[in-house]
Amino acid sequence: MQVLFHDQELDLVGEPLADGDQLPKFKVFTTHNEKLKTKDLLGKPVLISVMPDIDTRVCSIQTRKFNQQADQYPHVRFLAISNNSIADQAGWCAKEGVKNLTVASDEELSFGYATNLYLPNNGTLARAIYVLDADGKVVYHEIVPEMTHEPNYVAALDALKQFE
Repeated sequence: MQVLFHDQELDLVGEPLADGDQLPKFKVFTTHNEKLKTKDLLGKPVLISVMPDIDTRVCSIQTRKFNQQADQYPHVRFLAISNNSIADQAGWCAKEGVKNLTVASDEELSFGYATNLYLPNNGTLARAIYVLDADGKVVYHEIVPEMTHEPNYVAALDALKQFE
């Protein structure tokens, strides 16, 4: 699969997860340097917001928007993943006051390769949204076709309504 970055085509390492797929095994690290594995996400619904670089305008907007919405869905876990370093993410979260969602680093690219969202020619993850049920099954996904665009927040949040 391909996505665009300023109209330049970039190839993902494989075919990304789709509705009905099971979340594969991976590990990422939170801003507190705690390991977070797939099994840690099971047990309640999860919204995973994936972005290329938390320090860019669109990624900042995306993370802040989901952070603002997270407290309205106490039964859902919100997770934001980029392959920025833990220190970069922690600094960004402190500066932006992001506390309602978990921000995690995929600097090792475990998540990127497991979900096929890594863009080797760009060195980043593709912009994507996944909503998973409590068993880790994908019930909604969006791979944003142009990485400089924001995801469809309304559709992602609407997907959470089935868990109310």
